[in-house]
Formats: sequence, structure tokens, C-alpha cells
Amino acid sequence: MQARHLAVLALAFAAFAMLLLAGLVLARVAAARRSERTLRQALDQRALQSAALAAAARAGDATPAAQNAKPAPRGARPGGLKGLLERCAHTGARWLDTPFGRQIVAEEDRRLLEQCGFVDTRTRGLFLIARLAACIVLPLLAGALARGHVAGIRYLALVIIAAMLGFMLPKFVLGRRASKRRAGVVNELPLLVDLLRLLQGVGLSLDQALQVVVNDFRGMLPVLAGELEIAQRQFATGRTREQSLNRLSSSYDNEDLRAVVRLLVQVDRHGGAVQEPLKQFGDRLREARRAMLRERIGRLAVKMTGVMIVTLLPALMIVTAGPGVLAVQHSFRSAKH
Repeated sequence: MQARHLAVLALAFAAFAMLLLAGLVLARVAAARRSERTLRQALDQRALQSAALAAAARAGDATPAAQNAKPAPRGARPGGLKGLLERCAHTGARWLDTPFGRQIVAEEDRRLLEQCGFVDTRTRGLFLIARLAACIVLPLLAGALARGHVAGIRYLALVIIAAMLGFMLPKFVLGRRASKRRAGVVNELPLLVDLLRLLQGVGLSLDQALQVVVNDFRGMLPVLAGELEIAQRQFATGRTREQSLNRLSSSYDNEDLRAVVRLLVQVDRHGGAVQEPLKQFGDRLREARRAMLRERIGRLAVKMTGVMIVTLLPALMIVTAGPGVLAVQHSFRSAKH
């Protein structure tokens, strides 16, 4: 009996020790995640400040005094619509890391924001506030318009449906923009590979080639040039080349883009000539694009067959069989007379 009690006590102590060890591990992981989020927010804020200064310098509005000026105090906020947006962004950014904020802006929503080119905490905060505002304003508007026309359970159902639509409306808008940018990445990737091969062939380094693509070819590569600009800003604020390009390779779910990013990271880390690998990769991309276009043409031919049957076949029957039908009718009339 005593041995059984000792065994139970030993098992209880072992379970307590395992729970304690698991709690320590979870606390360590949570602290590491908090540190990573804090570092990411600091790097994003620094990247935004650098981008603002660069944009002001390109526009000719930046002066040395403005660049060396101290930032405004934390309590001072601009007025007007811009001040309201800044306050909303600040409030939403504070809610992002709370359980409530993680439910409103889930990982899927954050990935959609990254695909749309919104990588900083400010835009995520604005998205959270936009979702909450639409979820509140749309039911109020629908209830005000339906009052006097709908009553009872239908009125309650209308308000609930309006709230659900208001909650999902910002995500629908983001989804459409993200789908367009994903298609833009597929269309722009062969040209990006060719440009990088040409720029590397004339002797430019990887950083110089990326900067030339960002500055001079934005009109030809609107999506990828913007993404590379974000990666360049993150690289300038202290991240490694692999960390700055990791978001580009993981956000768009494109295996060819991942291969290009891996090649760029290897070139930055180990160096070497990449003209021939880029040439082969560009040829493979163009061949894949030709195959995709052939597939689209085949699908279009099948769809056009149905359209031609519905639209052209009646007109063709009228033109070809119309004179014969009229002749037969005329013969019948002559026979009757």
C-alpha cells in the first residue's frame, strides 16, 4: 500500500515537473514572439520614416532642416482628416496584438494585406478600424432605411446580414486587389528576370540592380517594383537580404517567384555569375507562359463554340434555308389556288 502511494506521489511530481517545464517553454516562446513583434514594428516605423523622407526628397520638398528636425511629441497629433486617420491607425495598432485584434485581423487577413503591399502596422490598424466601422455603420444604415417597411424577425435578420456584410466588405476589397496583384506578379516575373540578367551582365551589383529596377522600371513592373522597394527599405533598416526578401517569396504563393528569391539570396550570400542561370530560368518562364496561353486559347475556343451556336447558327439557318422555305410556301399557295 505504501509503495502504491509512493508511486502515485512520484507520478504526481513528474506531471507537475512536466507542466512546469511546459509553462517555462511557453513563456519563453511568448517572450520571443513579443520581442519579434516589437522589433518588426520598430523596423516598419523606421522604414516608413525613410520612405517619407525619400518621397519628400524626390518631390523637392525636403530640406536639410526638415530632415534634421526632431519628431513631434507623442501627444501632438495633426488635425483634420489626416489626424483622424492617424488616430484610428494608432488605436487599431494598439489592438492588433490583443486576442480581440487577432480575431478581427486573422493571419489570412494579414497575408492579404501583405499581398496588397501593406506591410506596416499602421495599415493593419486601419484595416481593423475599417472592419469595425463597417460592421457598425452598415447595420445602422440598413436599419434606418428598412424601418417602416420591414418588421419583426425580418428586420432583425436584415440587421444581422448587414453586420456580416459590413464585416466582410473590407476583406472582399482586399481580396480583389490581391488577386490583381498576384496576376500582375505572374505577368511581370519574366521581364524582371530578363532585367536582372541584363543589369548583372553590365557589371552592376545585386543591390544596384534592384535599385535600378525600383527607380527606373516602375512603370513596366508596377507590382514587383513596389515589392522590391519594400524589400530594399527593410534591408536598409537592418534586416538581412534573406529576411527582406522572405516576405516576397512567402506572400504570393508563386513557386517561380520563390526560385528567383532563392537565387538572389544565394548571389548576395556567396556571389558568382548568374547570367546563365537567369537566362535559363527566363526561358523556362517564357515556355511556361506559352503553354498557359495555349491552354487559355483552347478554353476560349470551346467557349466560343457555344456562343457561335447560340448567336450565329440561327442567322445561318435563316440565310441558307430561308429561300427554300419561302419557295415551298409559294408552291403550296399556288397549288391551293
